[in-house]
Amino acid sequence: MLNRIARTAGRLILSRAGVIRGITNWGTFLLPSPMTKAEKKYSHGHYFIMRFDSDPQTQHAVRRTMSLDPRMLRFSVVKMGEKLEDICDVSGKVEWNSAKSDKSRT
Repeated sequence: MLNRIARTAGRLILSRAGVIRGITNWGTFLLPSPMTKAEKKYSHGHYFIMRFDSDPQTQHAVRRTMSLDPRMLRFSVVKMGEKLEDICDVSGKVEWNSAKSDKSRT
């Protein structure tokens, strides 16, 4: 399922002259609280991050496409910076740092 969702978003970005920096698959986790979408309850969700650069119209098209997809429970698009200088050092890979989150809980 993730493969098809990522491919749909990726094709949309690339067809509109955007650039995909990377895709990180975090896997399936228990959701913070059960969610309902299309009259179906979900307790687990698949998390992934796609880093991409595109114009605002493409970002809007990605948001619209993801919101209409019944397989997507929730998503977000985050702006990393205003200018190229702001984002040039941002890598395409996002690591899951469980050691850091475990330390913050103690």
